[in-house]
Amino acid sequence: MSGKLWTRVSLVVLLILIAAYVLYPSIKYYGLTNSEKTELAEAGKLNDLEKKILHPGLDLQGGMHVVLEVDLEKLLKSRVRQGGLDDKIVNLIDASLEEARENDADFFNVFNRRANAQGVRLALYFPSYEKGPNDDVVDALEADAKDAVDRAEEIIRNRVDQFGVSEPNIQRQGQWRVIVELAGVTDQAQARGLIQATALLEFVLVREDPQLLEDVISKIDKAWVEVDNLKKNTAGESGADAADGETTQDQSAETTEAPADEEVTSLEQLLGEEDGDTLSVQGEGDVNRPFSSLISVGNNVIWVPAKNYRMIQRYLEKSAIREAIPFDSRFTWGSEPRDIQGNGQDYYPLYLMKKEAELTGDVITDAKESMGGFSGAEFVVHLTMNGEGAKKWAEITAANIDKRVAIVLDDKVQMAPVIRSKIADGRTQIEGLNDITEAKHMAIVLRAGALPAPMQIEEERSIGASLGADSVRQGTNAVLIGFVLVVIFMILYYRGAGLIADMALILNLLFTLAVLAGLGATLTLPGIAGLILTVGMSVDANVLIFERIREELRRGKTVRAAIDTGYSKAITTILDANITTVLAALVLWQFGTGTVKGFATVLFWGILSSMVTAIFVSRTVFNIFTERRTLTKLSI
Repeated sequence: MSGKLWTRVSLVVLLILIAAYVLYPSIKYYGLTNSEKTELAEAGKLNDLEKKILHPGLDLQGGMHVVLEVDLEKLLKSRVRQGGLDDKIVNLIDASLEEARENDADFFNVFNRRANAQGVRLALYFPSYEKGPNDDVVDALEADAKDAVDRAEEIIRNRVDQFGVSEPNIQRQGQWRVIVELAGVTDQAQARGLIQATALLEFVLVREDPQLLEDVISKIDKAWVEVDNLKKNTAGESGADAADGETTQDQSAETTEAPADEEVTSLEQLLGEEDGDTLSVQGEGDVNRPFSSLISVGNNVIWVPAKNYRMIQRYLEKSAIREAIPFDSRFTWGSEPRDIQGNGQDYYPLYLMKKEAELTGDVITDAKESMGGFSGAEFVVHLTMNGEGAKKWAEITAANIDKRVAIVLDDKVQMAPVIRSKIADGRTQIEGLNDITEAKHMAIVLRAGALPAPMQIEEERSIGASLGADSVRQGTNAVLIGFVLVVIFMILYYRGAGLIADMALILNLLFTLAVLAGLGATLTLPGIAGLILTVGMSVDANVLIFERIREELRRGKTVRAAIDTGYSKAITTILDANITTVLAALVLWQFGTGTVKGFATVLFWGILSSMVTAIFVSRTVFNIFTERRTLTKLSI
């Protein structure tokens, strides 16, 4: 064997070995039983193996499809100047949203028209935007909203990438929506929470003045009575009762149906000596004290029975009652109800705290989940701050020793520990998480950053395992049938040369799948379609070569000369046809979305692989047969 032929054979063998090495993890993984997968997971080796395999897509293995839409209502209300969220602007935003939805109209056009019609000067409510006419303010608000969606898309992408989903499909739909497709997700509730969490982290000082809390409760009682009296005067007592339906029993039923939030740490850990505190429980039904009669108070924390939670939550959102809260303070709910008396009665904590946060999550540079806390066996998230944040955090903790600071995530108090000493290194931790998965998800959203605007789920679909199994079976059958038909045709029509083409076809499939696995790509149903097309295209080059060899043999050339001429003259046509297909695949990949990209990816690498196998590999096989002996006849 000549040195040139030896080099060609060595390259072919090397390519086969590399492809086999890359595909081996996939072959091993899909050959594992459930018990073997469990053993590997317990040994911590399953994740490493899963990173190396060729993953099936959403349409093959199932998963979830979610359509998220930016919450324009909350976005605009959050942009209103501090203390300026009155009934006029709230009603304007709500009415504009309702009209835009009913008429499928552009919200900002409706908002601008209504503001002008009602004589509302938007610059007074949105002073941080253009201070000119309403048109300029609305244009600035719309640009801000569009930028918020752009940033939200990128943040969601970062979160999903850290979540470990292979090849997620994240794309825009219209102006205000983002589509997220996650293949292989089994715990959809956790994935949903990860995507939707706004991740606004705040460190807020709790109001420690018992007299202040007592005064606020008293003012809320009076405002509550005024609100109820206004209802009776305008709609009649019976009509108001029927419309509101805000009885303790109704709220109890409503709370029972509502899903629980994430569990936080114990009362003792969060609030120091809370266990020994005596709650001042008021009797329910006092018409002169409608708020205080539905709550309990302990250690500067309001405890709301779960059955009264929804009703009190709605009342606290009314503008008349909001005015009873000091302008520099706010109420914030705890993240989880707790049985504080051990009698089976759940209470939601409600904290009176400063309105402005001492520090926000913008200073967080890293967040990692681990085991730790007071006992060393709790699930915690360790936070690391940048230089500016560490300096400010040191000042805050030094100035507020023996006071409580609430750690607020997405407007829910996760914990409110007492500051025992100055923290100078910018490191702190969030404790009391339910499990390591919850800690991991919290760390992900804090690392990836906060969503610039709340995102609400407009549509959610689940693709079950049965649909995925059907897709896999049908797609596999299509590939096998197409492959077998091509193999049979080549053998019948080109005989011995057809066998060489079939071998090249097998190697083409092997190389294509190996490239996809090596790139960490996902094989989707359209990708299988691309694989089927590759099967046909891969023998196209051999057909051109074999027909040219036949022509040369008919002209009386020797077998070796005919093979050399056939390959040299057919290569231009082969390159022309395949390069144009590759360019088309690149265009589809660049401008296509989701399933189109899956098809384009497989087609691109399949065509490149087919040129290697048809031109290089098959020619090497022919050279092996003609190297040491002179053939007088060729089976073609």
